[in-house]
Amino acid sequence: MKKGLLIVNTGDGKGKTTAALGMAMRAAGHGLKVCFIQFIKGSWQYGELDAVKKFSDTIDFHVMGKGFTWKSDDLEKDRAAARDAWGLAQAAMTGDKYQLVVLDEFTYLLMYNMVDLQPVMETLAARPKDLHVVVTGRAAPPALIEAADLVTEMQPVKHPLQAGVTAQKGIEF
Repeated sequence: MKKGLLIVNTGDGKGKTTAALGMAMRAAGHGLKVCFIQFIKGSWQYGELDAVKKFSDTIDFHVMGKGFTWKSDDLEKDRAAARDAWGLAQAAMTGDKYQLVVLDEFTYLLMYNMVDLQPVMETLAARPKDLHVVVTGRAAPPALIEAADLVTEMQPVKHPLQAGVTAQKGIEF
């Protein structure tokens, strides 16, 4: 049996977005059309932004966030950006253009009540039967985990920051 999967990468460890990017690259390598939406990451220059340009014929990459929401000085502006990004995600999931839609760091919108969980769950349940959706972010709500076909929880075991090593270009960003 084949069907579109709902995949959740959650947990406090590193690697949620990286795993989703790997899946997007794999899908693009097989000629699948991908919509990758980053809900939180804002103006930072991430290495994946340059790398994904090489797949511009198969991956539509959207950076929709305004940065790290929990540090925001204008939550209403963040909520408006979140609603706009969710509108783009809904359009991507209801059309027939994409075979994979990635909702990167989307769990934060749920955690901060920027979008309501129930309509999100209804949209995910009503997606085309062959559409794969990946949701990333910490603290995935139980309803999302229950609905998912595959859930991976990233758990930190050891991190270089504990030894004073800061984030490095090409490794963390």
